[in-house]
Amino acid sequence: MILKSTPARLVVLIASITLVTSIVFGQFGGGGRRMRDNFGGRGYRASPERGARNDWEIDERFQHDAFRFARVKYTSYGWRDKWAVDFPESDLNLPHRLRELTSMEVHPESVIVELTDDDLSDYPFIYIVEPGNMNLSQGEVEGLRRYLLNGGFLMVDDFWGEEEWYTFYQNIKRVFPDREPQELPLEHDIFHLVYDLQEKPMIVSIGTWMRGGATERFDAHEPHYKGIFDDNGRMMAIICHNTDLGDGWEEEGVDPTYFKQYSERFAYPLGINIITYAMTH
Repeated sequence: MILKSTPARLVVLIASITLVTSIVFGQFGGGGRRMRDNFGGRGYRASPERGARNDWEIDERFQHDAFRFARVKYTSYGWRDKWAVDFPESDLNLPHRLRELTSMEVHPESVIVELTDDDLSDYPFIYIVEPGNMNLSQGEVEGLRRYLLNGGFLMVDDFWGEEEWYTFYQNIKRVFPDREPQELPLEHDIFHLVYDLQEKPMIVSIGTWMRGGATERFDAHEPHYKGIFDDNGRMMAIICHNTDLGDGWEEEGVDPTYFKQYSERFAYPLGINIITYAMTH
């Protein structure tokens, strides 16, 4: 198994995350109260500056158990670096906020992994961004299948419209020909585990928002959050389509209005929910 924690430790982890978040930062509703209280009453405040590094130290007792954000470098056609969109700021800011807003032990440095890496199983959570031009090799297909069936969790983020969905879908069906992504209802735990979201958010890039746009593409009018499940009903992957959590993490320090509307209201709460779910299920 990839997740090395015992069931008892998982129960303690989720209980402590929920307790600290609710007591220190207050209840959060996706459609109502702002997340200002959740940021210690400080309101808008950027996390690490561009080019900075997270610099906290990890308790020696948790060196091998601290959560570490792992971004996947995957094969694609066309623009070859789409896997690196929002990097490195999102990969700095999310661990910073995760550590700030929960009691989880978080590693200050993220990593870049490949689906063919021998040590991929060391990371219980992996993140794929902008898979609209994805073109996985056979080795990557087999590595991802093995990783997910052995207990790993995948988050896919920031791709828009029917064409990009079709490209991603063709790749994920190579990984699991017999499994179909299933739309998650708003009632699913992943929307309520730590932060209680009242809607499935569509988070647009800061560039689109500054132009007054409500979506990234003409054929992307509704956000979709789909899960892929194993034979025991465990969610192995969440697919966030027609939305962009990564930009909410990356661009939180650019504009205070964007921060309030997207970063603190949706991108961080849902990101924390997803990671907590991945680490405790």
